[in-house]
Amino acid sequence: MKKSLFIISTIILLFFTATASAQSKKDIVATAVSVDDFSTLVTALKAADLVGALQGKGPFTVFAPTNDAFAKIDSKTLNSLLEPKNKKALTSILTYHVVSGKLAASDVAKALKQGNGKVTLTTLNGSKLTAMNKNGGIYLKDQNGNYSQIVKTDVMAKNGVIHVIENVVMPN
Repeated sequence: MKKSLFIISTIILLFFTATASAQSKKDIVATAVSVDDFSTLVTALKAADLVGALQGKGPFTVFAPTNDAFAKIDSKTLNSLLEPKNKKALTSILTYHVVSGKLAASDVAKALKQGNGKVTLTTLNGSKLTAMNKNGGIYLKDQNGNYSQIVKTDVMAKNGVIHVIENVVMPN
């Protein structure tokens, strides 16, 4: 059963792999700006003053929540996080979605195979995020025990890679 889940997960990852050469000439921020479904993420990056950092050399792996993922957060909470007084909390949340280095889908699949379906990643905020095989897909498990499925992989940028996730993951 575990072997078939791994095979299915790998096939899904390969199926959703998108390596558009036009995207690879842009940095992570420019790539995110060019995708309408990342407008909330881009707004949050600007509010947290992280645009310059993610335009840097990198490489970075970004697990990018869609607008629908951000919409699952209570609107009062989200609006509060975007206020200047909550910049530190927003920065912590956003850097929890970023890992140093470029981890393509094939790298994640290899690490999952070596880790028996689970691998722990250290995020830029210093916290842990767990990638795992679950229900035929690849999921991230945050420190609060919540899951977010990786729904698209390998959106390449010149300074890293973006993987699209369905929920915002939260550090402690």
